[in-house]
Amino acid sequence: MNSLVSANNRVLSGMRPTGRLHLGHYHGVLKNWVEMQHEYDCFFFVADWHALTTHYEVPDVIGKSVWELVIDWLAAGVNPGAATVFIQSRIPEHAELHLLLSMITPLGWLERVPSFKDQQEKLRGKDLSTYGFLGYPLLQGADILAYRAGWVPVGEDQVAHVELTREIARRFNFLYGREPDFEGRVKVAIKKMGKKNARLFHDLRTKYQEQGDKEALEVARELLKGQQNITIADQERLFGYVEGGGKMILPEPQPLLTSASKMPGLDGLKMSKSYNNTISLRDTEDEVEQKIRTMPTDPARVKRTDPGDPTKCPVWQWHLVYSADDLQKQIQEGCRSAAIGCIDCKSHITRAIREELSPIQERAQLYEESPDLVRNIINEGSEKARDEARKTMDEVNHAMGLSY
Repeated sequence: MNSLVSANNRVLSGMRPTGRLHLGHYHGVLKNWVEMQHEYDCFFFVADWHALTTHYEVPDVIGKSVWELVIDWLAAGVNPGAATVFIQSRIPEHAELHLLLSMITPLGWLERVPSFKDQQEKLRGKDLSTYGFLGYPLLQGADILAYRAGWVPVGEDQVAHVELTREIARRFNFLYGREPDFEGRVKVAIKKMGKKNARLFHDLRTKYQEQGDKEALEVARELLKGQQNITIADQERLFGYVEGGGKMILPEPQPLLTSASKMPGLDGLKMSKSYNNTISLRDTEDEVEQKIRTMPTDPARVKRTDPGDPTKCPVWQWHLVYSADDLQKQIQEGCRSAAIGCIDCKSHITRAIREELSPIQERAQLYEESPDLVRNIINEGSEKARDEARKTMDEVNHAMGLSY
């Protein structure tokens, strides 16, 4: 069964509040969000319930981080006028849908998610023998499906989670897609389209079902996409009618692959709080300078006059992120010939980071000084998000026979 995902321009993405955001978050997620908010209908949420799956024993960390996280988003350029920004726990429909989906999700589907064992291995010091940790991909699926998001921006390592969500949506639609009053609802929706469009719709359905004309199916998809008088639920219902099946209650989302962060840590490894190799978005100029100054370099450069190899130096990886081609060439030649020292090499990076963080920190300070503004943004975003989630839950409860 196909879905209207190609007609669904909505993006859903979240971030866990488990500490201060750093340059890895900025280059790996936030810059993508800022670009996407102008191209898609974006819903960005603070995943505080997800944070509890691994930080349930230190809830104070989550409480302190939620508002800092939102401020960092806004300071980085996320615009509440262009995107919906909210907190997961403000929307109880996430938990309700998670519960209902858990009734139909086979246990084996959760156990085979690759990150389940990977994270247990990486986080050996934590007791992760909980349903919350096992079931967090299902909660993630509920987050996505609650808003009928068409796209989920992920890196390659998270594609399996989106695929699990697709399987869950497919199973749900198979079990509950044939509404008791499906035909009646279809007739009502078709009338809303107007006589001309209704006639075209019937012709396209006939061509697809009787002649196997796949082009007619695509034309029908575009026709439904352009209808202003019917709801998204009606679009899904009518598309299911064209296909010859039932209503697509929960559309299957697609992964929107984003480029992996090219921001390495101070030691050349992946930037991560657990490795203690980060530069925070709120670090002061002195803190940034101190961290860059103490970065390791090519171990072969013991003396200032020793030539070096940039490919063996973590600082060079930062030049690949921050420096223009001409400066990269200058750094390479200077390092290999010992014409420049490591201190000179690092000074370029320090200056580039200061220039990048300065406007972000200025905006962050404005939001820090206006906590009511930040809370109003979250309140309005949460209200909008909950309205959307309620629409989905009305459909889900109706399909599952819970609308008494």
